[in-house]
Amino acid sequence: MSQITSSVEPVNFTPELPTSLPDHTQLPDSDGTFVKNLQEHPQSILLTDSIMPMLQQLHPDGQYCIGQDSGIYWRITDPPERGAEAPDWFYVPNVPPVLNGEMRRSYVLWQEYVAPLIVLEFVSGKGEEERDTTPVTGKFWVYEQAIRVPFYAIYEVKKAQVQVYQLVAGHYELISPNERGHYAIPPLGVELGIWQGQYQNATLPWLRWWDEQGNLLLTGEERAEVERQEKELAQQQAETERQRAERLAEQLRALGVEPEA
Repeated sequence: MSQITSSVEPVNFTPELPTSLPDHTQLPDSDGTFVKNLQEHPQSILLTDSIMPMLQQLHPDGQYCIGQDSGIYWRITDPPERGAEAPDWFYVPNVPPVLNGEMRRSYVLWQEYVAPLIVLEFVSGKGEEERDTTPVTGKFWVYEQAIRVPFYAIYEVKKAQVQVYQLVAGHYELISPNERGHYAIPPLGVELGIWQGQYQNATLPWLRWWDEQGNLLLTGEERAEVERQEKELAQQQAETERQRAERLAEQLRALGVEPEA
């Protein structure tokens, strides 16, 4: 029996890689799309502002990064934007806040090597994009399989709910809420949940942080208001004590007793 041979040359499927990889200064910092709704910006500020004291405790050296609607580049593509996801909010521990003397325009994994600890997405539609598990292109798949973010939260303001996933054995598992209805993020020492109230000029079910004892993490403005109220209360108590002392002094004088004696 004769042996069949082929004259077809083998196809090389190895992609041609660039001789040098681009950094955050060479990659687009926007994909040119509009923010999905006007609530996204104050929601991101609320999360960042309120968690700052906790991050200062965790990172007294200031080595951490927070991104708000910023790109995370995880692969080389043409155009470059196709190789990035832009979470509404994310946090990366133990990385310098600036690179080469300037703030990051984006977060480039082949330049950083440290994945975000938590990524938050704010749903504007029905949530299909945030839950898309399509390999390579689906946002859920990218966070789970490519970037491998330990905690992924999907916040839906219209439903007043948040779903939190944790990476376990290479796959996301939905976390159950605790007795307070919050979701624990142990590496951060915080809980994530829904808070119904007014922030800036809107009353909504906002996504917020609590500490592990269930105390709401306040914004700088809220902390200042609490301090103002405490100072005002202390002044009222001091005034009450002063008036009480004056009445007692008057009563003693009426009895012929000098208060100083």
